Amino acid sequence: MRRAIFAGLMVLTVAGCGGNRTLHDMRTSTGGPDEFTVLPTRPLEIPQDVSALPAPTPGGTNLTDPDPIGDAIAVLGGRSNAAGGIPAADAALINSAARYGVDPSIRSIVAAEDEAFRRRRGTVGRLSLTNRNRYFRAYAVQALDAVAEFLRFRNLGVQVPSAPPENR
Repeated sequence: MRRAIFAGLMVLTVAGCGGNRTLHDMRTSTGGPDEFTVLPTRPLEIPQDVSALPAPTPGGTNLTDPDPIGDAIAVLGGRSNAAGGIPAADAALINSAARYGVDPSIRSIVAAEDEAFRRRRGTVGRLSLTNRNRYFRAYAVQALDAVAEFLRFRNLGVQVPSAPPENR
């Protein structure tokens, strides 16, 4: 009886070590589908007047195509400009954001710096005896402690609407 219980516990112990945690695994190179490349389309709309439809644009876009940049601008309070360019109302925001200059290669610079950071932090994670998620450990030094920042701002006299919940 003891052997059966011991064997059962061993099976459960070994089974608990498994699992598929590839989303934050920085070592993964499975070549599988990327869940962030799938963009949902907008729902179809019936126009008010069918006789006044716009002319088709072969090879162009249509109203149901996703527009992530325009959607992000609209969500952040700006006005999307389908014709391109910057709306006049948003020119002050763009000038303020670009006041120290705009580097056109910022994405590749950030990607290279992040790759170097993950490579440095990844060597420590390989020494771990457990197969725990290394994503949060790698970026822990860059994480913001919401409670500490709330207290810091409150001590500086900044009005903060409410304290963040402590989900620790």
